[in-house]
Amino acid sequence: MISENCSDEEFEALLSNYDYSFTKGDLVKGIVCSYDSTGVIVDIGAKTAGYVPVKEAIVDKSVSLEDTLKKSQEYEFLIIREEDEDGRFMLSYKKVAMAYNWRELEKLKAEDAVVEGTVVSIVKGGLLVDVKGCRGFVPSSHLKAKSTECQVGDVLELKILTMDIQQGNFILSNKKVYAEDKDENVKDIFTNLEVGQVVTGEVVRITDFGAFIDIGGIDALLPLSQISWRWVDHPSDILKVGETIKVEVIVIDHDKQRISLSLKNLEKDPWLEAKDKIKDGDKLEGTITRIKHFGAFVEVFPGVEALLPNNELTEYQNQNNTVLKVGDKIQTTILKFNPDDRRISLSIKDE
Repeated sequence: MISENCSDEEFEALLSNYDYSFTKGDLVKGIVCSYDSTGVIVDIGAKTAGYVPVKEAIVDKSVSLEDTLKKSQEYEFLIIREEDEDGRFMLSYKKVAMAYNWRELEKLKAEDAVVEGTVVSIVKGGLLVDVKGCRGFVPSSHLKAKSTECQVGDVLELKILTMDIQQGNFILSNKKVYAEDKDENVKDIFTNLEVGQVVTGEVVRITDFGAFIDIGGIDALLPLSQISWRWVDHPSDILKVGETIKVEVIVIDHDKQRISLSLKNLEKDPWLEAKDKIKDGDKLEGTITRIKHFGAFVEVFPGVEALLPNNELTEYQNQNNTVLKVGDKIQTTILKFNPDDRRISLSIKDE
């Protein structure tokens, strides 16, 4: 509490404890202080309060403003406008909540889970539904009954077909229709697909261990090791969601209904190319791609890596008073090249 007898200097010192450097687009945490007729006043730890208009506060219209943002509770907000003439930041709770809801919907789609959607409008060609505060569309062809038999307020069990986060929309299907269509589609794909076949698919999800490619209704796995002959730190370095690519089918598991794909198989094997271009004793410039406790991996030919033992790595760094890092180029000597086993003995010692 600030004393009434607080001097100007003391007051400035107290204010400095609340120094801030907030800008538009920042995520901030704030505590709900009070309400007025047009919104919510929030303490975001600055020298002034933040303000959340009603339209940026309400996520679910069936829930009141006071129940959405409860007094004295802390929430996360997005700054949508910097200080106005009254010295207040304009905040949005809805945009943050919607972002988290979209993330949850992505997870539910990946899990092929059933979601509940509330009919908010009957439109030409289908229904508009609300799922976790997000507006989705159910085409008439994906309803068990005609759309005119549904009423606003009805709750439907649905499956998510597609999502477009950039456009902020997604398409759903009645779970029974979805299941019937999917079962038939899966049966057709597994009947007609063969190992070695090249297919076209869309990148629908990226994980640390690879990417999932939609090849006509089935999400097949493209493992990290099958993306490129060259070292890839993360699939997102090469692929992006929504991209259409050609891939080769390398594994079909009918029992588990799983399919594995390869992207690198559609490229020339660099070890076969290197077979006629590298020989024992060659001195080549290499690029460090990875550094481990047992040594460094060095790319001596596009897509071809060799291990430089840790003792040579350490000796080189000590002699040259340097620390090698990923991306550095070094002169190497090929001691032994065995393309059939995909192995290279490498050295950087001066012979």
